[in-house]
Amino acid sequence: MANLRDIRRRIKSVKNTSQITKAMQMVASTKMRKAQQAAIALRPYASQLDDMAGHLYASVGKEEVSHPLLQGQKKSGKTAVVVITSEKGLCGPLNANLLRDVLKADDANKVYVSVGRKGRQILARLKKNLLADFELKDTPTFKNSKTISRFILQKFEECQIDAIEIYYNRFVNTLSQVPTRYQVVPIGSDVLDVAKALGEAEKAERMENRAAKKGTAFYNFEPDADVLLGKLLPYYVHLELYSKILESRASEHSARMVAMKNATDNAKQLVKDLTLGYNKARQASITNEILEISSAAAAMG
Repeated sequence: MANLRDIRRRIKSVKNTSQITKAMQMVASTKMRKAQQAAIALRPYASQLDDMAGHLYASVGKEEVSHPLLQGQKKSGKTAVVVITSEKGLCGPLNANLLRDVLKADDANKVYVSVGRKGRQILARLKKNLLADFELKDTPTFKNSKTISRFILQKFEECQIDAIEIYYNRFVNTLSQVPTRYQVVPIGSDVLDVAKALGEAEKAERMENRAAKKGTAFYNFEPDADVLLGKLLPYYVHLELYSKILESRASEHSARMVAMKNATDNAKQLVKDLTLGYNKARQASITNEILEISSAAAAMG
């Protein structure tokens, strides 16, 4: 009977756990939808900003533009790595996979800026060069992320760092989140090349049209390209960091919803297995009691 009591106690415990994971799954599902909508809604705007910066960069010509965010400082030799992780756990291997990629690319010239409690804990435990750490709410705003990007740009302007890169979990869909490295600064190295090529193609086409039609004119920039890029490129960095934070939040809530659903399903299956074991043990106990009674009756008989 003691064994039966233990099984009943364990069944009750697993059922209570499944109720908790079910509630957490529903909460994560609600947050997931909002986070996914925010991340997806920002993508067209970010794409248009990429296109605008690339076409401006191509139209004025690389030799005419000089900006630290395009070339990098090349003074301190340090690279700031922004690591965006979750504030809470229970989201499967999401943070572990991202931090594995971060540590795989670690070297002595990298300093870290953690966004999220989980990343800060790991980086501090491994005694990495942690420049700063920030915490964000479940629904971060552009104002919140701008505090982080302003801090990083200030360090860049003070020549304490030469380049900036972001590690985050890119949201693909509810079941897929990909750890991704994204270089923010220098911008011209791997961000504007495609848009630059498109801009040069359009510039060549405009030159052909101008030769054929005398009325076609080139774009005029007011103020000039250096001033315009000086205003546009810092905002570009602010928006890139904000978009990566939104992607990370969508990935976090999606991973947590899936993890809690799997935990709930596993708990239900465990309850079924325990119930089957309980019924077998109970049936064996009843059979033994019947045999004992039958044996006693036969002995007395």
